[in-house]
Amino acid sequence: MNYTHSKLFLYFKRFLSFVGPGYLVAVGYMDPGNWVTGIAAGSGYGYTLLSVIFISNIMAILLQHCALKLGVVTGKDLARMCRDRYSRPVSLMLWILAELAIIATDLAEVIGSALGLKLLFGIPLIWGVCITAADVLLLLIFAQRRKKTVEIVVAALIAVIFICFAIIIYLARPEIGALLQGFIPTLNIIRDPNLLYLAIGILGATVMPHNLYLHSALVKDKTSTPKKESILFYTIDLCIALTWAFFVNAAILIVAASVFYKNGIYEVAELQDAYALFTPILNTTLASFVFALALLISGQNSTLTGTLAGQIIMEGFINFSIPAWLRRLLGRLIAIIPALIGIIFYGECCLASMMIFSQIILSLQLPFAIFPLIRSTGDKNVMGAFANSKALSTIVYSVGITIIVLNALLIYRFFI
Repeated sequence: MNYTHSKLFLYFKRFLSFVGPGYLVAVGYMDPGNWVTGIAAGSGYGYTLLSVIFISNIMAILLQHCALKLGVVTGKDLARMCRDRYSRPVSLMLWILAELAIIATDLAEVIGSALGLKLLFGIPLIWGVCITAADVLLLLIFAQRRKKTVEIVVAALIAVIFICFAIIIYLARPEIGALLQGFIPTLNIIRDPNLLYLAIGILGATVMPHNLYLHSALVKDKTSTPKKESILFYTIDLCIALTWAFFVNAAILIVAASVFYKNGIYEVAELQDAYALFTPILNTTLASFVFALALLISGQNSTLTGTLAGQIIMEGFINFSIPAWLRRLLGRLIAIIPALIGIIFYGECCLASMMIFSQIILSLQLPFAIFPLIRSTGDKNVMGAFANSKALSTIVYSVGITIIVLNALLIYRFFI
């Protein structure tokens, strides 16, 4: 018995050395873009789109598993693999699309962080947007030297976000029966253009293309560990981390449904409006405070991983590297421009629309990251014995095709 316990302890200790990348990836699955789509979906349609969050999370786990497997087996990230396997024009096209996805992600993070600063400290939105241009430079410098510590800090901040929403859900007291029914998919999601728009926004906010590039790069270092064991431990880390992310994303929608939809307030999309409504509806300022705190933490957390992914994408696709602080500054300045234009000319009422549209862009870009990933991980010349099985290949190809069909349906309905 003692020998068994000792063996389990050593096995668990080895697993702990692999914990971290999954949490850095999970941060991207609960950024401010998820918040605005969740609030809009919950207030407008109750618990209906919980099924989309659940299905999107399963898709994310499958695709991130393929991404980490690619990094472990080949020692290359997805961007570098694309550069090696595709012609120069194709590789450049994929790089430009990946950069657009980073900008779209950054836009949501800019607005979310600025809103968090305003709600907590009263900082005007325009100044908050400008402050976000330099908000994690110190953390990026720290990340280059103490990677494991940063992973621990990120995981701890995810736990704080989870606790914040647990508090709001406790205060909101959702209807359990209606909540559980929301996990059952309905055809109305496809039939109703507004539901479809929000569903694809949730999909783009959950299955994020830059995370596929990031994850494949984060797991390349454990060269001394058998690949089969590395894949197993990294997949366990991923499943635990994305389970946390799923509960946070579901909690955002559940809170909106149980607080706003239940009380006949159907058009709450702006995060600042949600913040203002929590206090009178729930008769406590605690809900508003923890909501704003979690929003600010979410924006800062996801900013770090977005910048890291941007570096990986640039180095992998075009073999060009710039300092992390410069990459961060340039990327954030590009995202700041549309945010400032929207605030100056349209005011705060346009922020939700901008954030939801940014998530739609992510969904439209997804296939250009998914199919190169599936093709590489299914190729025995690249992966050897670790190539995707026929069953896994069928499933992930089905995921990619489903995303394309939904995107095409959205584009058709938008124009026709």
